[in-house]
Amino acid sequence: MKLIKTLMTTTAVTVVAGAVSAQEMADDMTIVSWGGAYQNSQLKAYVEPYQEMNPDVNVVWDESSNEAVAKLRAMNEAGNITWDLVDVVAADAIRLCDEGLAMEYEPDELLAEGDDGTSAEDDFGDLIVSDCFIPQIVYSTTAAYRADLLPDGAEAPDSICAFFDTETYPGKRALERRPINNMEWALLCDGVAKDEIYDVLATEEGQQQALDKLDTIKDETVWWSAAAEPPQLLADGEVVMASSYNGRWFSAIEEQGQDFEMLWDAQVFDLDGWIIPTGLSEERLARVKDFVKFATDTQRLADQAKYISYGPARQSSAPLVGQHAELGIDMAPHMPTDPENAKNTFVYNYEFWADYRDDIDAKFQSWLAQ
Repeated sequence: MKLIKTLMTTTAVTVVAGAVSAQEMADDMTIVSWGGAYQNSQLKAYVEPYQEMNPDVNVVWDESSNEAVAKLRAMNEAGNITWDLVDVVAADAIRLCDEGLAMEYEPDELLAEGDDGTSAEDDFGDLIVSDCFIPQIVYSTTAAYRADLLPDGAEAPDSICAFFDTETYPGKRALERRPINNMEWALLCDGVAKDEIYDVLATEEGQQQALDKLDTIKDETVWWSAAAEPPQLLADGEVVMASSYNGRWFSAIEEQGQDFEMLWDAQVFDLDGWIIPTGLSEERLARVKDFVKFATDTQRLADQAKYISYGPARQSSAPLVGQHAELGIDMAPHMPTDPENAKNTFVYNYEFWADYRDDIDAKFQSWLAQ
């Protein structure tokens, strides 16, 4: 479990990228992210401090990370790359790197060393899962439910398989409109051992087994695309339970005061970080490199955890994670890596999904349309 081991375990100065002077850097930068609480944490921890040091820089946000692969493919085909820096999950970074759409980099050249003197390559360690992937955070896809919507006498769910138990927990549930996580949970709840999930899912029979299990709740499922949807669906009482990212649930429960209960069982650990698109002009690339070196240093990654319950990807950042910037609550118990939350985790296989994503996506979407 190298990933879990890595998870458990300076004042930054803007550095000119290469030999390009500040006057030769682009002043405009389009950053692609996911919107919502996560994007706000990036704004507070990275972008606003960077703009204070570089007041002439204008940052434009694009909330298209969910479609990053398809859109970068289209931009490359058209010969017009309009994005400067893109936040993606690790599996998508691997795909983009393999297709030549993301720039390869040397960690110790592009990124700052840790505040404790550790090289960037050692500080990020196993989380650098691709020659193009710049790790940023560790997060999980997990679930939440409304206790007040459970039937009288029903025990609070303690297993992710509650999603498939419509007899004990009747009502609508919400799952993401993609195969990732759903297929793993379906197989897990159909009796497949955790360490055999991806071997089974690599077969036609295993994929059909997962879809057959999902078929048992298909009519009772609301399928979401934007991460803002499941907390709203739960708040409105349209569903009794829903999947989403743990940071979204933290925001809804702690910041917005929603009466939700977390269901951490079989939470799916994953990585998120930056890729730099290939084909940027020298001036745009220089600005992006300058920003990335700042935004991924020890302090900045620790600062992001002040705004959202995602663990920093640098080992040197972990000891600096403290309290929420506005609520003053200790953030450690809200992290996916907290021992109480991590009693039964599922480590996402990003290499599997980099290889199988397109094929299984097509099969999943076809199944949804039936």
